[in-house]
Amino acid sequence: MVSEPTAETRPGFDGRSKPELPLDPAALYGFGHLIRGSEETLLDLFSKGQLSGTTHTCLGQELCQMGVVRALNHDRDAIFSNHRNHGHFLTYSGDFAGLFAEIMGREAGVCGGHGGSQHLAYRGFHSSGVQGGMTAIAVGEALARKQDGAGGIVAVIIGDGTLGQGLVYESLNLAGVWDVPVLFVVENNSIAQTTPTDMTTAGSLTARGEAFGIQTWRVSDDAPDFFERAEAAVDAVRKTGSPGFLVIDTMRLGPHSKGDDLRGSEEMDAIRARDPLTRLGERLPDAERQAIEKSNADFLKAAVDEAMQSPPAQFDEVPLHPFGPNQPVQAKTVQVGGTVRQALNAALHRMLEQSPEVILLGEDLHDPYGGAFKVSERLTTAYPDRVLSTPISEAGIVGAGIGLAMAGKRPIVEIMFADFLSLGMDQIYNHAVKFPPLFDEVTVPLVIRAACGGGRGYGATHSQTPESLCASVPGLTVIYGSHRHDAGGLLENAVLNWDHPTVFFEHKLLYSRPNEPDGYKALAAHASDPAAGLFPTLQNGRDEPDITIIAYGGMAPLVEVVAEELEREEELSVEIILPSLIAPLPRNTLIAALSDRPRIVLAEESPTEFGVGAEIAASLAEAGFDGHILRVGPPPVPIPSARSLEEQVLPDRDRLIAEILEMF
Repeated sequence: MVSEPTAETRPGFDGRSKPELPLDPAALYGFGHLIRGSEETLLDLFSKGQLSGTTHTCLGQELCQMGVVRALNHDRDAIFSNHRNHGHFLTYSGDFAGLFAEIMGREAGVCGGHGGSQHLAYRGFHSSGVQGGMTAIAVGEALARKQDGAGGIVAVIIGDGTLGQGLVYESLNLAGVWDVPVLFVVENNSIAQTTPTDMTTAGSLTARGEAFGIQTWRVSDDAPDFFERAEAAVDAVRKTGSPGFLVIDTMRLGPHSKGDDLRGSEEMDAIRARDPLTRLGERLPDAERQAIEKSNADFLKAAVDEAMQSPPAQFDEVPLHPFGPNQPVQAKTVQVGGTVRQALNAALHRMLEQSPEVILLGEDLHDPYGGAFKVSERLTTAYPDRVLSTPISEAGIVGAGIGLAMAGKRPIVEIMFADFLSLGMDQIYNHAVKFPPLFDEVTVPLVIRAACGGGRGYGATHSQTPESLCASVPGLTVIYGSHRHDAGGLLENAVLNWDHPTVFFEHKLLYSRPNEPDGYKALAAHASDPAAGLFPTLQNGRDEPDITIIAYGGMAPLVEVVAEELEREEELSVEIILPSLIAPLPRNTLIAALSDRPRIVLAEESPTEFGVGAEIAASLAEAGFDGHILRVGPPPVPIPSARSLEEQVLPDRDRLIAEILEMF
């Protein structure tokens, strides 16, 4: 416990132990003053041009930022913070030198220079700069805490300006429905970046928590019993195991970041007069307060000097991808016949039975419905605690999946239609794929299953195959198998044998097809292609073909019909290549198989512009391919609902054959 605010007695400064702050005025003032001093130090370094980028200040909010964090004293407690995170991080870790070095971009930074000011990690602490983005992730972590029964709660801290983000309300709803131990903390400083909150936020702040049936509190950081009341909120969540919503009224003494404060002098004078840290210091004898401030100044100087002694962060070798060293892995094969739907359903049953860490989330999964396409039927009855029907909340359940994955689970999120992946794209693009490269020891083995494709007259927002959109996200694995692939094996490998966020596409028209290899064989996976051994590329046809057709997913049955007719009617020898791994592209596997082919057709159900076929064609061209390449796909227009119009837009047999024959 902290008894005196000196560098010698203040625990946590070795970067290994969390500071334990008692309700002692000297200790609280000492640590709060130290946090304020660290912000002033950073602003000074920025003003001198010694730091790049930006930092978001918490000047005036030091006690507010300490209030909840100091009460999280269980070794399984977790904290998710935001862009204004320094006070939370320092209260949790005490690693001042690590924070300074991180913002300086030095090797000794807490994230090795990868995270900067907004993205910090330290054991159970993680922060990100996307407003509201951590709320659903925190709910997922809390669900894991509840299921494991090992104790610990999760706190997620946002600002009042974040209350305009829809994900906050999706997360509150999930927390209430699942009844998980998560505390939402709103630091209400009545102003976002420069806009007063009353201009952007309607209604009551506390009513937001109450609306979801969540226990709710409101306290001001200048209240004499502020720390006791903040601790009481933490304790209530811990004792009940149910969610809480705590609004802390506070005031920001400085700008949002460096120089964007538009508040007038009269308002700022009133805020300074209210400042609870100054008031706390005034309770101490002058000599004791001055000693604390002198000790803190010396400590901060030493921490800055230590950080500056660390060299600038450098890659030993710039990574080509975020998947780490490519380890040869033998793909699991489970193909036992039946339809694609049956194979996927059987794989889900097997994984849930054999792997307790597997959890399935999705809309309308409960029996007897079993999901929109019946892939998840009979699962909620057998595994009611690990197969959860969710609200219509794509961003929320993807975020919860990330939190579950970070907590050691193997979550599967079912998105009813792949078109709705766009609703969860922030969670995928800014969180799932970013955390492992930014934060040491964080993996996100999340699989998002999504039914996709046209051919059923579902119209523009229920018929798309957005694999090109997903494949363009660095670090996101995209799998899109055909009926010739081992559908169950692909899914099990994605869930159990691959530790990276993955989108697993399933074409609607393939669900009822027999899941049979029918003479296809797997190409030898090139050693430099990540995951190519887990998710094979199949080949069928002649050794020296006149034409090679590359397709994936729902295009496979069509190209098989086309190949058969070309061989029968035109006496052409045809080879078919069916990748299941779209990203990371099995580039060298494909180049090795295709470099000597005279004619290659890339058949896609997605528009060809900026598509997967374009990337394959570019890879072949860069490798020196001098044959003829043709891309066939729909134009970049919405898919119509009328079947007659849909048939004109999507590639069909006659169009594909006609365009192929023009190559000769």
